[in-house]
Amino acid sequence: MSTNLHGKTIAFLVAPDGIEQVELTEPWKAIEQAGGTPRLVSTAGGEVQARDHLEKADTFPVDTTVDEVSADDFDALVLPGGVANPDFLRTEPKAVAFAKGFFDSAKPVAAICHAPWTLVEAGVVRGRTLTSWPSLQTDIRNAGGTWVDQEVARCTAGPNTLITSRKPDDLKAFCQEIVGTFAA
Repeated sequence: MSTNLHGKTIAFLVAPDGIEQVELTEPWKAIEQAGGTPRLVSTAGGEVQARDHLEKADTFPVDTTVDEVSADDFDALVLPGGVANPDFLRTEPKAVAFAKGFFDSAKPVAAICHAPWTLVEAGVVRGRTLTSWPSLQTDIRNAGGTWVDQEVARCTAGPNTLITSRKPDDLKAFCQEIVGTFAA
């Protein structure tokens, strides 16, 4: 499996606050180390506030907003978790449409922890197998998805490849899977 992401631009969609920092920074580093270009996309410009669980952590500069780009501008999408981050994103129609655009364009998407909430809202989990933080399993099942309790789930039973993981402890496997999938 190739791990070369040279020439590929990967969107990281986040809310202005509530992003689980390690679920942003570890995949970001993995993309950069593989030669890809990560770009931070949010619903507002400026900086976003990351968290270490509920405690404030670092801030990160936004590269662009969902008003300025579409899935056509990127090769893949990463959705970091944190409880508040995807809960906010799923209430923002432009953020939901941005995420759905990757499914409509058959481009790979990766989501960790609570991030599948945005995908539930986008209506793209029906018929898909995915994992998440355990508290989302009822939401995923109610949306027509199959929830599994495993470190990383890779689903190709749809228009694109969907990669999901449960929590920060799964980041090593998650990062390996996204780099391999995005490089294909």
